[in-house]
Amino acid sequence: MTFSIDAPVAAARPSGPARPSGTGSDFARLSQRISEAGLMDRRPGYYTVRLGLVLAALLGGGAAFFALGDTWWQLVLAAAMALVFGQVALVTHDMAHRQIFRRRRPSEMWGRLFGNLGIGMSYGWWMNKHTRHHANPNHEELDPDVAPDILVWSTEQARDSSGLARVIGGHQAFLFFPLLTLEGFNLHVSSVRALRSPTMKHRVLEGALLFLHIAAYLSVLFLVLSPGKAVAFLAVHQCLFGVYLGCTFAPNHKGMPTFTGDERPDFLRRQVLTSRNVRGGWFTDVMLGGLNYQIEHHLFPSMPTPHLRRAQVIVRKYCAEIGVPYHETGLIQSYREALTHLHRAGEPIRQQRKAS
Repeated sequence: MTFSIDAPVAAARPSGPARPSGTGSDFARLSQRISEAGLMDRRPGYYTVRLGLVLAALLGGGAAFFALGDTWWQLVLAAAMALVFGQVALVTHDMAHRQIFRRRRPSEMWGRLFGNLGIGMSYGWWMNKHTRHHANPNHEELDPDVAPDILVWSTEQARDSSGLARVIGGHQAFLFFPLLTLEGFNLHVSSVRALRSPTMKHRVLEGALLFLHIAAYLSVLFLVLSPGKAVAFLAVHQCLFGVYLGCTFAPNHKGMPTFTGDERPDFLRRQVLTSRNVRGGWFTDVMLGGLNYQIEHHLFPSMPTPHLRRAQVIVRKYCAEIGVPYHETGLIQSYREALTHLHRAGEPIRQQRKAS
């Protein structure tokens, strides 16, 4: 096993073996405390309000679009709708983890309606990818979110890089935020490509809802707006949507320890050591959809979002008891740590270019 850490998170190395405390695993004891606090209980009232607000914003944005008509003011609406699409994606994330519905069928049904039909992102593709991420966060061979593609996430990946990753890897920290403008488009393309995968379940339904969204989205744009304004709306909307999603997910694991090989820490340490929490108040909670409590979310994926803040107090205290580092920082600092890590990961590429 290789356990890779780059500053400023070097303090995340485990300080020693787990401290015995009664019977059962460290996670089992933590889980008991969480359950006794009632933090795994469903919150139907909260999600009724949240879903209602998201749907109202989505439908209200559509009504505003038709009311404005063929005008450049639509670009302001495009920016606002990027935030709305991001909130839809965050709600779909909660559905995938069964935070809203206890049973799988309603979670999948509403997940496809919000994901495929609502924002043009395949629920099945994303669910498969995200499940693998949760099982092995920051594992370079098992977590698809840190697989070398356009970016490299470790110096080892940089040394073995090729193609586009090798072209931009040396300066990827400076290109990270500009590249996020393409993330919205990437989600749509990846969703369509995933329909060809033999592992995709309910392929016909996934594809029908996905293409219905794409057809309706493009038709409305080019029927209401002139071609130039339609293209501008699409660019502003999708680029800012990608930036918003990227800024939501980037603080969670980027720059935290990574693993390679067959051996892994136990479940609790695997989730805590690779995750970063972001401090903030209610505004941060809303904008990041509760993912700023990434440690608690990874330990208890089906925990309703409004309970994460209360769970944090219990988890942080418990980690201190058993000697497991718990990393939390502000939002700006989280981006700084992620970008610093990306810059260090690309060092081998820069050195090879200087030597050639």
